[in-house]
Amino acid sequence: MKKTLPWCFPVLLVLAIVAGLQAQTGGAEKAVAGLEQQWMQSQKTNNPDLVAPLIADKFVATGPDGKVTGKAELLASAKATKYDSMEYEDVKVTVFGDAAIATGASKAKGTDEKGKPIDEYVRWTDTWVKMPNGKWQCVASHVSALKS
Repeated sequence: MKKTLPWCFPVLLVLAIVAGLQAQTGGAEKAVAGLEQQWMQSQKTNNPDLVAPLIADKFVATGPDGKVTGKAELLASAKATKYDSMEYEDVKVTVFGDAAIATGASKAKGTDEKGKPIDEYVRWTDTWVKMPNGKWQCVASHVSALKS
């Protein structure tokens, strides 16, 4: 018994550290998934004020047409676009320390900023970073069109 006792403490310590890291990662996954839901809610309610604080100042977006835009363009488009329906599916979040990748798909109907009808099915990837103030912000987004 005395020979195995010294080995128990390091093993228990490692297990406690692993459990703590898993809890932190799980909390981060839930936090980012919640932010993705807030983003969807901003689209459903046509309220860009809900998404504005989630987007980093140096945000970069690549649209399904390959066009690269920033935060200002995203918010201007969000303000002018009117969704009749917006649904997310297959949302998954993977955390890497202070970074997270969220993936999913969305189906949307409405009118875009130019008044043209929207009927789209897309897959998206968002990159989130936990900022020095402890809040998560999206720093990059990529959207690819899917066949309906």
